[in-house]
Amino acid sequence: METNVRTPMQIFSLPQRLVVPLFQRPYVWDQEEQWAPLWSDIRRLTEVRLRDPFSSATHFLGAVVVQAHDGQLGNMASSNIIDGQQRLTTLQVLMDAAASVLESAGLDTLAGQLESLTHNQATFVPSGESRLKIRHTNRDHAAFDEVMDADPPVDHDELKHASSKIARAHAYFTDAIGSWLGDAGHEAYSQRANALVAVLTSGLQLVAINLTATENSQEIFETLNARGTPLTAADLIKNFVFQRLAAEGADTQRAYADDWPFDTKFWETEVSVGRYRVSRSSLFLNQWLTARLGEEISPQQTFTRFKAFVEHDAGQKMGDLLPTIKEQADRYEAWTVAADDKDRQLSTVEMSIYRMKASELELLKPLLIWLHEPDRNLPSQVIDGVVTAAESWIMRRMFLRLTTADLGRVVADVIRIHGEAPAVELVDRVRGHLARLNVSSNYWPGDDEIRTALTEEAAYRRFKVARVRLFLEAVENEFRKETNQPQVPRRGYPIEHVLPQKWQDHWPVDGLEAEIERGAHVHRLGNLTLLTSSLNSKVSNSAWQAKREALRKHDTLLLNSRLLSEAADAWTEEAIDGRSAQLIDVLLRVWPVPEGHTGQIVDPRDKSQDWVEVKDLVAAQLLEPGTVLTARPGTWAAKQALVREDGMLEVDGQLFNSPSGAGRYVKGSVANGWNFWRLPDGRRLVDVRAAFRGEKPRDLPRTAALPRVEWNEEDLGDYAASTADLTLRLLDYVASERPDELLTGPDFAVIGLSAEQVAGVTGAMARKVYNDFERSNPPVEFVEHDGRWHYRMTSQTAAVWRLVRSLKVVGAVDPAVIDSGEE
Repeated sequence: METNVRTPMQIFSLPQRLVVPLFQRPYVWDQEEQWAPLWSDIRRLTEVRLRDPFSSATHFLGAVVVQAHDGQLGNMASSNIIDGQQRLTTLQVLMDAAASVLESAGLDTLAGQLESLTHNQATFVPSGESRLKIRHTNRDHAAFDEVMDADPPVDHDELKHASSKIARAHAYFTDAIGSWLGDAGHEAYSQRANALVAVLTSGLQLVAINLTATENSQEIFETLNARGTPLTAADLIKNFVFQRLAAEGADTQRAYADDWPFDTKFWETEVSVGRYRVSRSSLFLNQWLTARLGEEISPQQTFTRFKAFVEHDAGQKMGDLLPTIKEQADRYEAWTVAADDKDRQLSTVEMSIYRMKASELELLKPLLIWLHEPDRNLPSQVIDGVVTAAESWIMRRMFLRLTTADLGRVVADVIRIHGEAPAVELVDRVRGHLARLNVSSNYWPGDDEIRTALTEEAAYRRFKVARVRLFLEAVENEFRKETNQPQVPRRGYPIEHVLPQKWQDHWPVDGLEAEIERGAHVHRLGNLTLLTSSLNSKVSNSAWQAKREALRKHDTLLLNSRLLSEAADAWTEEAIDGRSAQLIDVLLRVWPVPEGHTGQIVDPRDKSQDWVEVKDLVAAQLLEPGTVLTARPGTWAAKQALVREDGMLEVDGQLFNSPSGAGRYVKGSVANGWNFWRLPDGRRLVDVRAAFRGEKPRDLPRTAALPRVEWNEEDLGDYAASTADLTLRLLDYVASERPDELLTGPDFAVIGLSAEQVAGVTGAMARKVYNDFERSNPPVEFVEHDGRWHYRMTSQTAAVWRLVRSLKVVGAVDPAVIDSGEE
């Protein structure tokens, strides 16, 4: 066995075949976890070398194990890849993508340097065999060969294996490299290209373990991948930190005793972050990096980014940096311990920590660390103002159950953009930054939208219990603040339904409509309260007179004393609605928005996509109450679900609030309910949901399709009068400059619209037309061409739109103008 640190140039330069054996798992790396972090590291290293041409900085990629074949003949060495095929495949794909970009820009020499590392010279390859240096023998064979041998510029969408992960990796790196290099005509392009090639060939390092044909590769593989406890990011950082300190000549024993805080039970505890479980120390170091750099960093990249930060960005010795980390870690621990104290009167920051834990979110912690940077010395009112604004932004999105996927990036942006803001301006700057967000993935919802959503929301079913308790605690604290009372203890008080969940025995009503109305109010916010201890089931389900007396025992909570004073005689649907409105108003005061902020967004379709329920389809009259749904073909095909007026699905007398819940009950296992249930006309629920969202339903049966109706001047006039400015801008552009053309998202950049905005606008357009104009063809239609979806406005529709909007065709004579006799 021979072990050496090698660069890609040293590993791949000789003629060879590196074979991925059939038994190796297929290629599984993806953009989020591997491609994007790898490109980020390479880009960062390249930029370091651009700033300092004499820099010797490198980036370590990991280890690979190869074993030579026995009894080789001919000129070409051949080896099996025993371990590391994922990183070697990715590295080859990345280099080929870079070569493709460079060749397309006319930089043949640089492209050739990379090609020499991915393709063997033809003189070494027998006639008819592939020149590729890595040879896959499993299912990745065809996809890898196709994309690696494609002529540049590679049209990835036209590849036979375009959907494979290898082809998608090549497409990702091609786009990323092309975007980073910029315009090929710019004078800096060549300089950046040279630096990138130097990094790809000589700036990356791998530990290459070469085995002879007679060594036991399986034993070595098992040893390298032993099932011991894996090192955490904090473990790796600890090793790096103390090696660095030793190299600086520091007293490592003193540094460990005084400045390394992470070897305690508190820091070694594992916490959940999304789908990951990480040690609290690793999580803190990740959040600390975000606070320092203003970058969103995935948990898997914590160590590599920390190492790069220390080596290239920190600008100080480890001996000076470590005490700063220790100081901030101690403060972080103090916040966490305080937030867990059930009776403590919490500060704004500590309360934010408590609320994030109850919400299972970590989003604001980098912001808190940033606000408490040593030597920053921000006044407490400034810190509280920023935290309140950021918490409001997150909580309001939580009310609407909107995605949190993009919020980490926004927090990083706030840190990066406003890092140097004066203290007196910081609160207003952060509020303004959040208020300007205008896409559904990250905007700050306004009051009206919250009221609309929560007024009839079945809050107890839609939110986790901890979040509902958090909302009620916030209301209680706001009531107490009015009379200068201390905060309510955070003791996990039980949530009580004032109108019981089992109301039928002691709270009866007459008629089906009244029953539906009562059932719809049970889980609404206004029917929920906190108790200092649980009621027994008999009391909880009793009639109002008896239950009212039981609630009086808990009137130490203002939630209950106010409820009883306002509804002494009866507890009705009207009382629940009134209390819902009251509690919503209080929540909006707890988490306010800047004056005049309404939360306008440019992609309304996307916003509705975040959560669509059956009740939304019923309310939109796309699904009739009483409709009987049938299960998809299978052993359960005889099962049926009844659509109720409240949007619930009834199966075998049991009620479900989601199609998937009903499907899971029928199947006995996980089911995608939107695809599982069919309407009598053959459509799936997913097709009805697509119509609600304004999407083009997949495989829509002809019997379910709305007719195509050509647009006339009156209809388009009505449409124009009721549509938004962004949509008008898009339609004006297409009608006047691009009629009857097949367009894609990037074609709209000239009018300041991104591809995502175009998708949102056209989706909303299709939904509006489907619902309000009862036709299948919006003014800008979805057209499939060569396997891809495009946008197109027919020449006839464009002519009518120009008449409605008094537009002219740009660069041509408008037939509509000629016909109308205008000049």
